[in-house]
Amino acid sequence: MDVIFHEKQEGSLCAQHCLNSLLQGSYYTAVDLADIAHQLDEAEHSRMAEGDHQSVEYLTYLQQPSQNMDDSGFFSIQVLQTALKIWNIELIPISNPQAQEAKLNPQYQNAFICNLQQHWFTIRKFGQQWFNLNSIKSEPELITDTYLGIYLAQLEQEGYSIFIVVGELPKCVAEQVLRDNPIQRNSNQSGQMRQGHASNKRTHRYVGKESLQAALAAADRVNVDESRKREDFDTTINLDEIREKRRLYYERKEETVTQKCPSSEPDGATKTTDTEVLNEEMLQEAIRISLQE
Repeated sequence: MDVIFHEKQEGSLCAQHCLNSLLQGSYYTAVDLADIAHQLDEAEHSRMAEGDHQSVEYLTYLQQPSQNMDDSGFFSIQVLQTALKIWNIELIPISNPQAQEAKLNPQYQNAFICNLQQHWFTIRKFGQQWFNLNSIKSEPELITDTYLGIYLAQLEQEGYSIFIVVGELPKCVAEQVLRDNPIQRNSNQSGQMRQGHASNKRTHRYVGKESLQAALAAADRVNVDESRKREDFDTTINLDEIREKRRLYYERKEETVTQKCPSSEPDGATKTTDTEVLNEEMLQEAIRISLQE
């Protein structure tokens, strides 16, 4: 299954592995996610600062650690949601009333993201086949449509938070290849599926700050061997260009918050907002075009 992009567990960077498995490429590093977490922290800090700076609530807030990341390498659902906004992809809890149809017929969805305590992983469809892309597994695991519903129900019973991935995912090689050439199941895979659920119960391993820094550095390196394996199937996606557009996107979002005009100046505020919205729409379209074959 070399055609499927699959990041194996490295340190405690499962949120990075989860997103990259979903998007099928090295779109995010732990450093990228840490930057997003910092932006979310700053935005929350600004909202809190609008009130009484001497209030007990505000002073207590200042003493609290970040709710969006920690020293183990864990990132919050808000970080994942923000990271996916650039592709207009949403994460909807499967417990949401809007998700009832997806819960009853999960085989018709595109992907799911699952979380328990500190661990994130992706379940995604390629062609007409489902795969468990959990980074603690040595390779992607084929899941039948029938088992998918049972598996998700078991995860829910064990306390997992499950999110439906809504939106168009970037084009990827695995989708093209497996759509035309589905993987044939064998007897060994049936046994793997029976054992696969138990393997998901492994606890998330905490690491110290030094180990985390080493993992962050390693996460930013290119895996040459994996690149060579995928070279014949590679698409024209320019990851450096995507990362630069993503950086500009978040900078523009910050500028929008900083430059927003009061409601008492409707003319100027309307012009600024319309321009910024147009620019963001143009950026979204540029990214969408760059992801096409």
